[in-house]
Amino acid sequence: MPHILIVEDETIIRSALRRLLERNQYQVSEAGSVQEAQERFSIPSFDLIVSDLRLPGAPGTELIKLGQGKPVLIMTSYASLRSAVDSMKMGAVDYIAKPFDHDEMLQAVSRILRDRQNLQSTAVDRPASKPGNTDKNTVDNSNAEIGIIGSCPPMLDMYSKIRKVAPTDSNVLVQGESGTGKELVARALHNLSKRAKAPMISVNCAAIPESLIESELFGHEKGAFTGASAGRAGLVEAADGGTLFLDEIGELPLEAQARLLRVLQEGEIRRVGSVQSQKVDVRLIAATHRDLKNLAKVGQFREDLYYRLHVIALKLPALRERGADVNDIARAFLARQSARIGRTDLKFAPDAERAISQYSWPGNVRELENAVERAVILCESPEISADLLGIDIELSDLQDDFIGLAPQQSISSGNTSLDPTEDLSLEDYFQHFVLEHQDHMTETELARKLGVSRKCLWERRQRLGIPRRKTGVASEN
Repeated sequence: MPHILIVEDETIIRSALRRLLERNQYQVSEAGSVQEAQERFSIPSFDLIVSDLRLPGAPGTELIKLGQGKPVLIMTSYASLRSAVDSMKMGAVDYIAKPFDHDEMLQAVSRILRDRQNLQSTAVDRPASKPGNTDKNTVDNSNAEIGIIGSCPPMLDMYSKIRKVAPTDSNVLVQGESGTGKELVARALHNLSKRAKAPMISVNCAAIPESLIESELFGHEKGAFTGASAGRAGLVEAADGGTLFLDEIGELPLEAQARLLRVLQEGEIRRVGSVQSQKVDVRLIAATHRDLKNLAKVGQFREDLYYRLHVIALKLPALRERGADVNDIARAFLARQSARIGRTDLKFAPDAERAISQYSWPGNVRELENAVERAVILCESPEISADLLGIDIELSDLQDDFIGLAPQQSISSGNTSLDPTEDLSLEDYFQHFVLEHQDHMTETELARKLGVSRKCLWERRQRLGIPRRKTGVASEN
């Protein structure tokens, strides 16, 4: 279980953050100042340090040195963003603005710990790789520094491109459906680049109100607009010397696109309300699930910006296109979630393995991670069943299974006989299979044969009006 140190002088904030982290299976210690933390704890023993920037006595940035390489997440108010930028240049792994959203904090903590774990795994794995050894373990180890799980051909091709592109300063456009792991690709590009020791600033363009996006990205001067009581550095400036990752760039307003284009063309920014420009050195990585070329054709995205971004394009495959990777990723998530709650006995039951491989995962890796986390929390036995994953395998995923159940037979019900290869609706397959077999199968057996959960089977019975037979089948507990 990861051990986190909170250093915050405001008792209410410190207590609330402690409760939040403990509810999410983290071990937490706390202190009200750097001095108190030094007196009470061995600071390098923690997995992560979360500290306010402004503390009584020494500032929170002192913990960067005292932590001896352990990641430090700095909390700061929006008004002191310039100080947050400085703290990252001093070695803080990231910063988060106060007041922070609980989900935002949990995501930041999870990501930082995951990145640290990936780096540690890389250090352990590298010596194991020997020239000429081509077994599966060697392939996995050779990709450890990228920090992405998967060995299907499209992902191996992706790794090759990442290694070629990372050392350059070329702009990169990462494309793929939501939840496929575009930020992981961006982090791999940053970590393998010459900018790895500088900050990587991640911005979700869809999460910032349109009225604030230019100020957030490019900063503003005092009095630039109502409420601008002080000058403020923007996130592009915060990424100076490092990498700027703009997620969902297709949501960026046209006015902000024009300013971003200037950054790419001239290497300079001008804060909102300022007449002076200043030079910045950033490497831009953008990501989107939208078709920017089509958006440019209809005037919703600047065509000149599109071509500036499209120097290198990396396309992430959807999870349903990655074959056996889905089960490997699920097992990795299971190991991570099991470790968080201190269980070592958990594994997927055979029906869960089948469900994971058959489900289409429209939410991709993000949906898979959530399903595994939910199953680990709810599981009371050593085996995680398909029911606990909470997924509803669509009939479209099961057509081949229906055909495979009786390759030389027809599915019949009453006076009707159906060949599975005929042009029938998928609901017809479901209905006739259930009516044919429910006299001699339990609900559990029916669900297993169909590759769905019992809950899903019940719901489809209700929707299609298929009553459950009371006779001819042994009762189930």
